[in-house]
Amino acid sequence: MNEQKLPSATLELPKNYKLGHTVDMQTNKKQSFLVNLIAILIGVALAVPMAFLVPLGSLFDMGDLDKKAIFLYILRFAVLLVGSFLYIILHELTHALFMKIFGAKKIKFGFTGLFAYAGSEHEYFKKWPYIIIALAPLVVFGIIFAVICPFIYTSSWFWIVYFWQIQNISGAAGDIYVSIKFLKAPKDAYIKDEGTMMKLFVPKSN
Repeated sequence: MNEQKLPSATLELPKNYKLGHTVDMQTNKKQSFLVNLIAILIGVALAVPMAFLVPLGSLFDMGDLDKKAIFLYILRFAVLLVGSFLYIILHELTHALFMKIFGAKKIKFGFTGLFAYAGSEHEYFKKWPYIIIALAPLVVFGIIFAVICPFIYTSSWFWIVYFWQIQNISGAAGDIYVSIKFLKAPKDAYIKDEGTMMKLFVPKSN
C-alpha cells in the first residue's frame, strides 16, 4: 500500500506531530543578533571587493556641475531610496505569491521595526515548499539584478542597482538562516510561519 501523500500546505496539522524547533527572530535576542550579524557580514563581503572594481565615487559623480548633472545626481539618490523601499514590498509580495502557489489561503503582512514580513497564521507548510517560499525573493531578485549589473558596469547608475542586490542578499539573512535551520528536518516536517516566528513540527516517531 502506498503512503498517503501529505499536502504542501494544510490548515490542520496531521496527527502524531510535535513541536520540534522554533525560530523567533523578534524576541529571541541571540537569534536576532545572529541574523543581523550575518546580514552585515554579507553586505560587507559584497560591497568591499566591488568597490575596488567599480569605485563607489561614481555614485557621487556630479560631472560638470551644470543643471543637468545636478538633476541626475539628485535623481539617482531619489531612485535609490524609492527603489529600496519598493524592493522591501516586492520581497514580501514574492513570499506571499509562493505561499499562495503552495496553497495558503490568507496572508498577513507586517513590520516590527526590525523586520518586514509576510506570514500565514493558519497554514502549515511542508519542509521543501516552505524552503522554496523562504528563498524565492533571494533567487528571483538575485537573478534580475545580476542580469542588469553587467550592462551598467561603467555607468554612474551601477551602484544603485548593486546596492539593491546587496539589500536583496543581506536582507535575506533571516530567510537563509531559517532555511539552513530546517534543512536537517525530516522531509515530512511541517513549518508554521507566523511572520517573525517559525515553528517546526515533526512526526513524533522522529
